Amino acid sequence: MREGTAFSTLYVGVLLAVPGLLAWLTGRAFLFPSLGPSAFLLATVRDGEVTAPRRVVGGHFIGVLAGLLAYHTIAPELGVSVTASAPMLATDQLRLVASGVLAVVLTSGGMLATETVHPPACATTLIVSLGLLSTFVDGALIMLAVVVLVVAHELVVSGPSVGVAELLER
Repeated sequence: MREGTAFSTLYVGVLLAVPGLLAWLTGRAFLFPSLGPSAFLLATVRDGEVTAPRRVVGGHFIGVLAGLLAYHTIAPELGVSVTASAPMLATDQLRLVASGVLAVVLTSGGMLATETVHPPACATTLIVSLGLLSTFVDGALIMLAVVVLVVAHELVVSGPSVGVAELLER
């Protein structure tokens, strides 16, 4: 095993345990699929642009906004998500697909335009736009979980003296 591999492996778990604990305590979706890749990048990429707090938080924020916009514009009254079975060529399924595609396009363009590129945010936007976590409350919880993850990481890396505003400037 390479030096640091064991630490990074365990560190991913520690990072995810923080929002995971919030999920357990509150019963809310503080742990969702795209948070795993973000935690992995934070634990394994040293001094990378993609792991700068501004990029992690900004990328997910754009992903949430784009996902909410796409879902609530194209598929708001469906009441279904991509996990539901649908007959072939179903209009509702087409609307979900269109919502997902539009959300990824908007997220990609938004991240590039604002220099907040964080690839896991494209998964976040799909989670939202495909109806998995598609309410405004869900979007706020996603963002809170991302901020909690980043703050936990920065507390380990920088120590407790760093402030949240200072983190987001990085």
